[in-house]
Amino acid sequence: MAASTKKQKAGEQQLGYQQTLMYGHYSKDLGDFARKEADRIRQAKLEEESKEAPPPGFKRYEKEWVTTLRSYWTWVAQKFFGNVGEDWVFLLILGILMAILSFVMDYCIFRSQEARIWLYSELDGYPAAQFAAWLIFPLVFILFSTGFTQIVSPQAIGSGIPEMKTILRGVVLKEYLTFRTLVSKVIGLTSSLGSGLPLGKEGPFVHIASIMATLLSKLITSFKGIYENESRKSEMLAAACAVGVGCSFAAPIGGVLFSIEVTSTYFAVKNYWRGFFAAVCGAIVFRLLSVWFADEETITALFRTSFPIDFPFDPLELLAFSFIGLMCGFMGALFVFMHRHIVFFNRRQKRLNYFLQRNRFIYPTFVVVLISSVTFPLGLGKYMAGGITTSQAINELFSNVTWCCGDLSVDNEHLINHWRQYNVFFSLSLYIVMMFWMSAIGQTIPIAAGVFIPVFVIGAAFGRLIGEAMAAIFPLGIRMGATHYTIVPGGYAVVGAAAMAGSVTHTISTSVIVFELTGQISHVLPVMVAVLISNAIANLLQPSIYDSIIRIKNLPFLPDIISTKKSKAFDISVEDIMVRQTSYVTLKTTYRELKELLYTTSFRSYPLVDDQDSMILLGSVQRSELDYLYTKHLGFERRLKPVKAAALDDIISIPLSRFQVERLIRL
Repeated sequence: MAASTKKQKAGEQQLGYQQTLMYGHYSKDLGDFARKEADRIRQAKLEEESKEAPPPGFKRYEKEWVTTLRSYWTWVAQKFFGNVGEDWVFLLILGILMAILSFVMDYCIFRSQEARIWLYSELDGYPAAQFAAWLIFPLVFILFSTGFTQIVSPQAIGSGIPEMKTILRGVVLKEYLTFRTLVSKVIGLTSSLGSGLPLGKEGPFVHIASIMATLLSKLITSFKGIYENESRKSEMLAAACAVGVGCSFAAPIGGVLFSIEVTSTYFAVKNYWRGFFAAVCGAIVFRLLSVWFADEETITALFRTSFPIDFPFDPLELLAFSFIGLMCGFMGALFVFMHRHIVFFNRRQKRLNYFLQRNRFIYPTFVVVLISSVTFPLGLGKYMAGGITTSQAINELFSNVTWCCGDLSVDNEHLINHWRQYNVFFSLSLYIVMMFWMSAIGQTIPIAAGVFIPVFVIGAAFGRLIGEAMAAIFPLGIRMGATHYTIVPGGYAVVGAAAMAGSVTHTISTSVIVFELTGQISHVLPVMVAVLISNAIANLLQPSIYDSIIRIKNLPFLPDIISTKKSKAFDISVEDIMVRQTSYVTLKTTYRELKELLYTTSFRSYPLVDDQDSMILLGSVQRSELDYLYTKHLGFERRLKPVKAAALDDIISIPLSRFQVERLIRL
């Protein structure tokens, strides 16, 4: 492990990687490093291929049963992979493994969050002890996650989607797809989410799925071709991103679309089936595990709703849904702005930043104590449902019950009792405001955590607030003809959740994820309208949260070309920026010309053309390959071969005695 750590740190020094309090920062151009790394790998591969093969007929000794077992396994693997297909088997295994891992992590997270609430309940009657338990429990989890992540692999900090977006663009970030990073990410994420703080799982799980796909292709010999082929490796990483989202929410369709939107600058249609197949396999196994080992009766949606299907909403309510989309667009842009400026503010305070880096547990402790104090159920938390978990909050916000008016059953009264301590509208407003800044600050803790679920809950609360207001304004519902149709506040919460998540991540697929999460598409039109409006507003004001983190970490970033009247970027053609006087290699280039080319230029690659007259481009040749071939045919070792052969012939032609021959053999 020590050797692996030194190797990893050496790679980080080559990249100019600087570990800061909240996010790491690259000080060097990763594009140059990627090209150099590619040249180094190619040169190493050529040198390995040039080594002399072992003498024919010699094999490593193996026991008979090992040889027999190896031959049977080879036969089964060839038949299985030949008939079924290597990609299908790889994606099936990946989906199943990720589903099992997701289920185990969810179980541990659920038990940890339940343990915190149980401990608080057991100390009923002792407010001081309850407050201490409410603070210490998440503090232990967060400090463990911080320390473990920092020691094992700091690359596990954060979401992971920005790094995967960079890797799929072709940038080499080897330290983000290692076994150490996988261990750090899984254990650190489980611990951080088990604390009960407003953190998410979706982004880190995309990173975990990508690491799992990389390690799976390396470890299993039958999948070596996937790892060695860069094109297929990128295709499998894109499919792994879809599996990560699909196993987090049991939403395979939304997972595929979401992974395409947040990780790909362009998407090859041939990869579509890979993402869907792997995501469907993962989602099915994930929900089956809930049926077999949890309390689920059958395969259902994760946050199942029961909205009326016959008349889910009135056409006039589209104005309210559009208002939700408008406000969520502004709120999403404000969230990204706040998060980025919290990080930049800390970096500008040089002395404070240096002190906190030397004492890494101080900042997480401060954030945990602050958030836990605000959510303490006997304090301010009793006015904002501070004593429930995130999953319980989503289920209650999506509930098909009007909170502000109407008669409630005993079960429903108990369900929403913590939202009505003072006033429903006050509790929801306070919950939105507090969750907003707590989620933004929580994302800056140096632990493995995502942002999707916190903003999803904020949007659901805002939608519920608008829905309850509509129900209070129209207590009898909106009249259509002779019939009054009641307002469904839970539907407004669904619309708000999709709009807020879409505005922060700049995705449309959140609408599909919401349909798969709730198991209903009755509000498909309001959701789409709100998501489109929120995306339009957020795109005008701020980049997505993932692009913002890419800028924070100084990863390679290709901004969109802004289409304005003053900008003439779309009118620039290739000939305006291309280099016309180029060095090239033809099929008739001599060794002398090749030597002059290598000594007088320093390009990494040269175009290969037919001849000087036609200049038909045939391809490109890497400088490292030309250098290797030139050395192989005209280098020092090559020129010594005739001399050695001539000297050997002279020795053989000289008559030697038996004693001299034996001495030569010994030498």
